[in-house]
Amino acid sequence: MIQLVGSRRRIDWGEMLGIGTEQYNIALWIWIAIASLTFLTLMFVRAPYGRHERPGWGPRISSRLGWIIMESPSVIVMSIFFGIYAVKWGTTDWVAITFFIMWISHYSHRSFIWPVRAKVAHKMMPLSIVLFAIIFNGINTWFNAEWIYALNHPYPEYWFYGWKFRVGALIFISGMMINITSDNILFSLRNGENKGYSIPHEGLHKWVSCPNYLGEILQWIGWAIATWSLAGLSFALWTIANLAPRARANHIWYHEQFPDYPKNRKALIPGIY
Repeated sequence: MIQLVGSRRRIDWGEMLGIGTEQYNIALWIWIAIASLTFLTLMFVRAPYGRHERPGWGPRISSRLGWIIMESPSVIVMSIFFGIYAVKWGTTDWVAITFFIMWISHYSHRSFIWPVRAKVAHKMMPLSIVLFAIIFNGINTWFNAEWIYALNHPYPEYWFYGWKFRVGALIFISGMMINITSDNILFSLRNGENKGYSIPHEGLHKWVSCPNYLGEILQWIGWAIATWSLAGLSFALWTIANLAPRARANHIWYHEQFPDYPKNRKALIPGIY
């Protein structure tokens, strides 16, 4: 369905698929409910990849290939929406363009840079985890892209100057820096002959076991504030649902593997959790 917004035309893929605003919101609330169930499940079941990889989850593929395949839908789907709304229809919605840059900056790194840099050359990942991640990333990206480039398009130009965008963008950038810096510290521990796990002591690792997860959670909290959308909030909640239990599992694993692991270090949030 082609709609008129001022003098601009845009395509609402949701309505073309028979999904209106009301159905979109209902679907989002269901999506958030699924995130809550996922959080409860992951508190008791460790997702079988990385240090927690174990048999019994079906066929396995290379972890590096798996990460690239499962994260790239977030780049592809958002780029499709951006191409249609921002290029084909000649939009100059700089707010939406900025949101695209924010999204792609994270997922280009997560899809193509992180898997190459990570020390996962000889590790395997269950294909089932890859398939679940593809489904999640596709749905999650659609929710956010549909909001930015259809249901709420265009953002008003003054959005750049409001507290929501400024605070949200600051939190997003800070979280991304924490995430990448913390990953770099972990990568440095496995250079040279040391291919196993070690105790990190630099940066925010002094206070928490998984500052990289903390950074990613902050990123999407910032995104939710900057976009001021239910879609952004759902992503922030999904990130917490996935990474908070994972941080807890990693924290327990560190204590099991290293008797001298710092006792005062928390799993995710300094001094709290």
